[in-house]
Amino acid sequence: ADAALARGERQPLLGLPLTVKEQFNIAGLPTTWGFPKFKDWRPDADALVVQRLKAAGAIVLGKTNVPINLGDWQSYNEIYGTTNNPWDLKRTPGGSSGGAAAALAAGFVSLEFGSDIGGSLRAPAHFCGVFSHKPSLDLVPQRGALPPQTPAVPVRGDLAVIGPMARTAADLALELSVVAGPDDWMEGIGYKLALPPQRHDKLADFHVLVIDEHPLCPTAASISTALDGLADRLSKTGCTILRASPNLPDLALTSRVYRELLSAFFSADLPPETRERIEAAAKALSPEDQSLESYGLRGAAISHSEWVRQSRIRSGLRGRWQALFQEVDVVLCPPMPTTAFPHDHSPQLARKLDVDGAKIPYLDQMAWAGIATLNGLPATTMPIGHDDTGLPIGVQIIGGYLDDNTTIAFASLAEREFGGFTPPPDL
Repeated sequence: ADAALARGERQPLLGLPLTVKEQFNIAGLPTTWGFPKFKDWRPDADALVVQRLKAAGAIVLGKTNVPINLGDWQSYNEIYGTTNNPWDLKRTPGGSSGGAAAALAAGFVSLEFGSDIGGSLRAPAHFCGVFSHKPSLDLVPQRGALPPQTPAVPVRGDLAVIGPMARTAADLALELSVVAGPDDWMEGIGYKLALPPQRHDKLADFHVLVIDEHPLCPTAASISTALDGLADRLSKTGCTILRASPNLPDLALTSRVYRELLSAFFSADLPPETRERIEAAAKALSPEDQSLESYGLRGAAISHSEWVRQSRIRSGLRGRWQALFQEVDVVLCPPMPTTAFPHDHSPQLARKLDVDGAKIPYLDQMAWAGIATLNGLPATTMPIGHDDTGLPIGVQIIGGYLDDNTTIAFASLAEREFGGFTPPPDL
């Protein structure tokens, strides 16, 4: 990098060291997704996003830990062990980009890159007190970010995205600027990226909807209190704060459709005997059972025809969310219902999450994350405080489709006004 500077070369990330989530192919390094059977598999080419980071001058030091199949808000597997939260080693750093968030919070690197389908960028950022950005659907191409031994071909996203993590909002914007844009093997043949500019340059000009109650998932008082405090501070800057809107789409419907389509996604590779058991269990459900767990089970057994019907409902919801963003610039809500929880390696479907003494099904905690995921919306997560035990608390800043510059800009303005990342005290 020093030699390049001496030659007069200028690149956005010249000489900056970073790591990436283990799921991304790097030529010669293992890509396992936490599966022991893939521990010796090494791709022969970099993922497209890794190529773009390197072309911008970044020095990719290596990879960070994930849960098996990227399917948890914890980051542990038989190959690499358990990643701890730098704020409390007895707790999870989040997942599935948990190794990434822990590396940032611990000061190993200043930039990271992860992915998100169920909060996998947002939960780790929230749990570890760092920044992340879940881009609009298909803004960043995913070639080379698929499961081990899968051909590295262009793919269109249905729910999943890949995106940057950092310790400042400005670094999110910088990293996104070098990786966003269509894959030259597919949309790039005919399209070029032209994101709209950020909507406003001052907090006082923003119209913000704040929501901290979800009809299907309780939220810890510490999270709601932190969000209320942020709303009060924003109001004092002149920012217009709304606590309700008749245009807010149905959160319960959003979460149920999301849960069903997400379960369909994850069940695609199940063995036939497992699918038969799931289908039998789904048929036995009462029509009156409207819990998120029941929608997860229904989704795992879904037919293609039913998937199409649910996707049509999703299209209608997306239209209503876009209409909401004609009234407001961003929506603020929790990334997750609690702060980082203690390690729990018991069978996932048997786990319960403690929310202020209430035990909820473990998978229900994705309710807040599902809002942006189902609708393909950008969502920037930033730290806004700590709970009584000192654990970080974040906020999710959701914007309209392809309004990525606006959500990151809002985070940057809030960071400048109120502060942002602080390192864990015991490092």
